[in-house]
Amino acid sequence: MKSNQRSNRYARQIQFGPIGKDGQAGIRQANIAILGCGALGTVAAEILVRAGVAKLTLIDRDVVEWSNLQRQALFNETDAENGISKAEAAAMHLNRINSDVETHPIVADISSANIGESLSTADLVIDAADNFLLRFLLNDWSLKHNKPWVHGGCVGATGQVQIFSGLGGPCFRCLVPEVPPAASVDTCDTAGVLGSATHVIASLQAMEAIKWISGNQVFNRQKLLSVDLWNNRIRELKIPSQLRQSCVACGKHRLDFLEGENAVHAESSITLCGRDAVQIQTNDVNIDFTKLAHRWHSVGKVQQTRFFIRLHLNDEQSLTVFRDGRAVVNGTDQPSHARTLVNRFIGG
Repeated sequence: MKSNQRSNRYARQIQFGPIGKDGQAGIRQANIAILGCGALGTVAAEILVRAGVAKLTLIDRDVVEWSNLQRQALFNETDAENGISKAEAAAMHLNRINSDVETHPIVADISSANIGESLSTADLVIDAADNFLLRFLLNDWSLKHNKPWVHGGCVGATGQVQIFSGLGGPCFRCLVPEVPPAASVDTCDTAGVLGSATHVIASLQAMEAIKWISGNQVFNRQKLLSVDLWNNRIRELKIPSQLRQSCVACGKHRLDFLEGENAVHAESSITLCGRDAVQIQTNDVNIDFTKLAHRWHSVGKVQQTRFFIRLHLNDEQSLTVFRDGRAVVNGTDQPSHARTLVNRFIGG
């Protein structure tokens, strides 16, 4: 009869040769941070908790909504009904899966002011932010502290994965030198997303993390993996080593988004006095209204003038974008919720 003792929990993982007892010991000592508890973050978090990491820091500013349940695996209808914060709901469900893992939920909007404290104990970070500004900020933090992070992104049925060591390059800015203009990149709320695709990308992210923390860095991916699961295409992209020489971050050692003029500040939003609205400054002062109107067509009613474009999300909420890059979210006085809607329907 097979043993069903608690001590047998990681037996099948230890039986995998490259991990073994030594690798499992590394996993059991690792502190991992998940930046974003959405489609990627919840799946990666569950895999890492089942693998037996020591501690998981779960960071998210948002609450669980009904539209999340299609792909964000940890959450259920009760979470959506009660509007529980994603970080707290994730921690609660993960504790039921493996009570030996310490979970630390952080409900916050990550900025240059608090990223250091939020990631202070992390040995490795999983990028599940779905936000370019946060990725640039995370990249700067990684280079400053020589800590690895696993990039992941997924829209529709396509996605990409790459681990960055933080040890001098290549880095994320070698791949994406500047933040893409707002509205130039599709988001899950404008292009849709399949749960099967996010599960694949998150699983690949967790795999890269497990390789690293188990002492198997030699097996970590050296090229960006890009997959199109709908059209059955898989390709790898090597980041040329010569890009490091001209890279602002790992080459010239400028941490613009952590310490410089582009530092990501949580104060970049203003609650409008006397109105149930929040103004957000996007990173683009020349938004293409035509492209934005096309992307919003299937989301809700769109109103457009020479000076602004407005998306009516429902009877109570609307998102208005002006030519100078300002976005005003009506129907909320919460900056974090307003930023979430801007990221979802414009990009960030």
